[in-house]
Amino acid sequence: MDLVNAERATAGCGPLTVDSRLVAAARAHSADMAARGYFDHTTPEGVTFDQRITQAGFRWSYAAENIARGYSDPESVMRGWMNSDGHRRNILNCRLTHIGVGLAYDANNRPHWTQDFATPR
Repeated sequence: MDLVNAERATAGCGPLTVDSRLVAAARAHSADMAARGYFDHTTPEGVTFDQRITQAGFRWSYAAENIARGYSDPESVMRGWMNSDGHRRNILNCRLTHIGVGLAYDANNRPHWTQDFATPR
């Protein structure tokens, strides 16, 4: 959270607020990817990140998601996201106001990271 908000501050964005519903959605997605061995914003059944955020009870007007796997710590995953145009755009999008972060490990101890961002209606 501190790493995300530090990057946002350099871009002139306000800090994100942690929301427990977004945390639940992000943690569940990381756990699902780790348990079932896929890596995608959409589950094998076709459930998208915005549907997961809605199912977690967050009524949003704007939403985004970052995922990553294999990065061993928060600093390295943030470097990876900031070096990726799409991920960096999500982190530095001043329209987004809330965040939830998830981390889960697969059977090979490989980390799966999810950041769910949203702005309430």
